Amino acid sequence: MTGIRVVVEMKARPGQRDELRRSFESMLEQQAPNLRGFLGSARHEVVGDPDLLVEIAEWESAEARDAHMKEAMAAGTYAPLFAQLAAPARVMVLHRLP
Repeated sequence: MTGIRVVVEMKARPGQRDELRRSFESMLEQQAPNLRGFLGSARHEVVGDPDLLVEIAEWESAEARDAHMKEAMAAGTYAPLFAQLAAPARVMVLHRLP
């Protein structure tokens, strides 16, 4: 499988979406240049839910993302972001239908 998109829904603690966004973007700015297979991402707000932040990322492959996630989880890379969430993030890994 090649070329995937990953949709991540992050529910911030009440009133803290902008803080979560800043933290996430700062982390991404530092790490993105070194992420093998990462093609980029964009953050979105959800109309009607002031605490929900959605990231849509593009990766060269599911394998590249999986390798990154294993390394990041072992290193605790996302722990500061997890501490800002009101609930666990929801992740969907998608590939385009032929």
